[in-house]
Amino acid sequence: MSDTRPQGQPDEAMVDLLVKQVTEGLSPAEQRALDVMDSEIASAYLRDLERAAAAVTLAGSSGAEALPADLAGRVAQQAAEHFAAVSNVADLSEARTAATERARVQPSTAPGQSPEPFATRGRATRYGGYGWLAAAACLVLAIFGWERSPPPLPPVAVVEPAPVIVPPPAQPAPPTAAEERAALLAKTDSLKIPLGATKDPAAAGVTGDVVWDPVTQRGFLHFAGLAANDPATHQYQIWIFDAGRDKRYPVDGGVFDVPANAGEVIIPIRAALMVRKPAAFAVTLEKPGGVVVSGREHVIVLGATT
Repeated sequence: MSDTRPQGQPDEAMVDLLVKQVTEGLSPAEQRALDVMDSEIASAYLRDLERAAAAVTLAGSSGAEALPADLAGRVAQQAAEHFAAVSNVADLSEARTAATERARVQPSTAPGQSPEPFATRGRATRYGGYGWLAAAACLVLAIFGWERSPPPLPPVAVVEPAPVIVPPPAQPAPPTAAEERAALLAKTDSLKIPLGATKDPAAAGVTGDVVWDPVTQRGFLHFAGLAANDPATHQYQIWIFDAGRDKRYPVDGGVFDVPANAGEVIIPIRAALMVRKPAAFAVTLEKPGGVVVSGREHVIVLGATT
């Protein structure tokens, strides 16, 4: 006949030996028989039976009152059904009756007397022993179960919030040439000089002015009507005449182009040298890239400080 016990459950012989070990102790032959059985299952059930036995002994020695009838009945019912399934007990009613009687924990001794040692109380019947120990175990769980630590909660996934990306503050747009010129015009110590057209054909209809700040050495030319040039052929070049220098060698102020249909243009001045005493400003038409010393063949506009 095949073994129909659930996996990990003791058979009837093992239960008999375990109960006897807890209640009376084993003979050498019985101990050897238990040793050859599944030690892992035997150890697990032995610990449960020992705890149940200890609980019953303590309850009996402390003079605890009997369980309420309804609780004792439920405990005995569960214990009998459990061990009847494990040991294939045919007579379930017999096991239930024995377990019920054992579950009613009563003081076992008269007042003033020591309780009888557990191991010497006589071996319980197979069915009664099972039910009694199981009932005691269930009773201990029912009374003291809330003192056990709750099972650990399943791990909770921690979702980190997405980092908040704060865009860098927008950089202010650099001021335009017109805005910078207006700022220089607003300064009281800046020089404001009108530019007059010469008799050169390229100067026809040109008007303009220059603003120069001696402190920052910055300035702007403003033109209206200045003809567009071809950068591959000619470029306009700015000259600053410094009263402290030889007038034959004015300071180079940079070259610039005028696109077609430009209308008004504002050109920044980039002085190559320090201008200590600006006396006049001029614009000539030179070869591409400008020259170091102008022959002044084509002077377009000219303006003096005095």
